[in-house]
Amino acid sequence: MNEQAILQLLAQLQAGQLTSDAVAKQLALQASADLGYATVDLDRARRCGYPEVILCQGKTAEWVEGVVRRLIDAKQDCLATRVNAEQAAHLANQFPEGQQDLLARTFWLPTPGARAATSGNVLVVTAGTGDLPVAQEAVVTARALGANVELIVDVGVAGIHRILNQRQRLAEADAVVVCAGMDGALPSVVGGLVDCPVIAVPTSIGYGTCFNGVAPLLTMLNACSANVVVVNIDSGFKGGYVAALMAKRARVRE
Repeated sequence: MNEQAILQLLAQLQAGQLTSDAVAKQLALQASADLGYATVDLDRARRCGYPEVILCQGKTAEWVEGVVRRLIDAKQDCLATRVNAEQAAHLANQFPEGQQDLLARTFWLPTPGARAATSGNVLVVTAGTGDLPVAQEAVVTARALGANVELIVDVGVAGIHRILNQRQRLAEADAVVVCAGMDGALPSVVGGLVDCPVIAVPTSIGYGTCFNGVAPLLTMLNACSANVVVVNIDSGFKGGYVAALMAKRARVRE
């Protein structure tokens, strides 16, 4: 429930149109929705700035549909991540107006009729082409949160001139997400070129000693550049989410 709806309830209470018990019940109902298989947090947009996001992994297509419908009923944006092929086909059938990105494995259905203004510039960078699925998840997430997003692909440290050629675009970013596997060195390089936060996303791309992303994770945690922070392995969602929050806050403070 947003601030305007709460003020309307309080006005009805003051005018004697609603009792205090009725107002309390409506506030409680608006805070969450019990679907039996999920308790949807309907108050998260007010508290955190964006509604609850659905992690589809481990859920049936019908469960995902149910949460999507409840968010739509509450007039909230709906973003789902890690959507598998079965879930994607089901959601496309039930919500043809939704925006699906098969590379990112995302489903995005903004509030019908609402067009939120964009704010803040997020730049997503990949070390290699193999990092694109994770990077695209970051792109979709940051856009869903209202940031302006650009993507730079395949500029890893094996050809350092490639990222150096992008210094102008790097300088224009309010936050940079860097997705890299293998040695995971690119975030340190980017961090040394910019004056904004760099969110490093280790990916599970690489040979045996990469240990499915553990090696780049440890490299990034030991980054020399002081402006580099790290999220979980293959967590494009978390990288995009945090970058969008930082970018939007940077613009608000201008």
